[in-house]
Amino acid sequence: MESNQILLETKLVSEIEGTFFVPSYQRGYRWGEDEVLRLLNDIYSNGKQNYCLQPVVVRKSGISYELIDGQQRLTTLYLIYRYMKNVNPFFNEPAFNLEYQTRENSEEFLRTIDLSRREENIDFWFIANAYETISKWFEVDKQIRVIHVFEYFKENVKVIWYEVGENEDAISLFTRLNIGKIPLTSAELVKAMFLCNNNKDGMDREKQEEISLQWDNMEKELHDDSLWYFLTNQTNARYQTRIDLILDLISERPGDNREKYYTFFKIDELSKTISLDELWRMIQQTFLVLKDWYENHELYHKIGYLIASEKMTLQDIFKISSGKTKQDFRASLDSHIRRSIAISCNYSDLTYERALDYRRISTLLLLFNIESVRQNGEHTQWFPFDRFKFGRKGKVSWSLEHIHAQQSEGLRTQEMWKEWLTLHIPSIRAVTDDEGLIDAMQSAIDKAKLERTEFDGLQQRVIELLSVQGNAEYLHSISNLALLKSDDNAALNNSTFDVKRNLIVNMDKEGQYIPFCTKMVFLKYYTPSEDNQLHFWGQADRIAYVNAINKVLAEYLPEPIAIMEET
Repeated sequence: MESNQILLETKLVSEIEGTFFVPSYQRGYRWGEDEVLRLLNDIYSNGKQNYCLQPVVVRKSGISYELIDGQQRLTTLYLIYRYMKNVNPFFNEPAFNLEYQTRENSEEFLRTIDLSRREENIDFWFIANAYETISKWFEVDKQIRVIHVFEYFKENVKVIWYEVGENEDAISLFTRLNIGKIPLTSAELVKAMFLCNNNKDGMDREKQEEISLQWDNMEKELHDDSLWYFLTNQTNARYQTRIDLILDLISERPGDNREKYYTFFKIDELSKTISLDELWRMIQQTFLVLKDWYENHELYHKIGYLIASEKMTLQDIFKISSGKTKQDFRASLDSHIRRSIAISCNYSDLTYERALDYRRISTLLLLFNIESVRQNGEHTQWFPFDRFKFGRKGKVSWSLEHIHAQQSEGLRTQEMWKEWLTLHIPSIRAVTDDEGLIDAMQSAIDKAKLERTEFDGLQQRVIELLSVQGNAEYLHSISNLALLKSDDNAALNNSTFDVKRNLIVNMDKEGQYIPFCTKMVFLKYYTPSEDNQLHFWGQADRIAYVNAINKVLAEYLPEPIAIMEET
């Protein structure tokens, strides 16, 4: 094999041969009774059916192999062989052996298994305990079990053989393997089930090549972020290969399960009950179902909302779709959406200041944004879940922001006070010719030390000029809230409507993503033209905004959001 290539194949356990060198950067053998018994029980219960163990990762080094990953499994297999040879002298010695860079005595101990020496060091202790566990397991029906396991190793039990080129940095690879950064995922192992030379269905090479090509095409399509972030809120931190998402659906993997090869083991069990052809059709069909949802304008937005709002997982939605007609499936989705925003009071009673209310309003406004896009322009617009969930700097966080702010919460430093004043000078120029106020603001900005009392006085004058009567009463209600990216800029978050509007316009010009309804709010698209004034957010604006929410979400709201008139 060339130095920069990777060989991924399956090998029968009986075909593993040669010397495996365990380098000093690895710890010694540490498997306990549970791990050893699981291996033995899995092998024996599988019987004559083909069975793949987890990967063995090696690098060719002269006439031997450097064992990068798989020391625990390979050592246990060696101990099983050693036990079977002791029971039946006619069996061959293990075809492979292990050497150690810094634990030379461990090689000798493996060959002799002198249990009286178990207390000499920690490696001997674990090896001796594993050997005793193996002995007890075989004792149940010693002769029969020895013969069967020996045969299974020759005919049925395989390992995933992952051999890297000689130029590979072994220490770096070992590190990446142990933090899950290379694609030795369940997906690669499932793929190997189809591509191994002697798979259980005797699949011919032409069919294997077809599967390999289609597999790679699926993976490529799933790397389209618009598809991926419609289906999941997860980044590659969980899915090193994206086809794992499809396999997780088939295996019904629980969302909180973190076992690395859970999906592989479940699909391996499934492959014992159906043919590989059937399994492959199941994988293809699952992918096509997800693609159909993605390409259907209505399903895309309804499913996308339930996933983005974390009210349902893709696994949940996949389950409720099973066996349903499209009409029934849509009705079920609508029912779940209604439940996601159902509350015991009216949304007009909720306030930004209560944590539970904050979450409820956030969910409602997310639905408002998604449904507005779905209903606007028929099928010409699609909500960009990829941009909503993931931006240039990584995962995006969203928060409720006041459309018009009248408080200075979070403004604790001179730098923040001066920035707030700087941001508001253009708005003051637009609404008044009071040069005295503008000069006072500039003077405060230029001071080496600005006192809090001076800032508070200026801020109050600015807010009075840039606010309309009644704003304070509705400050924390849904009629004054919109979704914006979370931002540490406290001066901006506490700004008046006109300053925030200017920022939104600039962000839009720069191509930054702004939720559809947030943009509509700050560009005053909801407000009737006869009531429109550019620099303030007043009663007419709030009424128009709430009316728009009621109209768009009429199908889902338990009752319209009440509109409180000013007295």
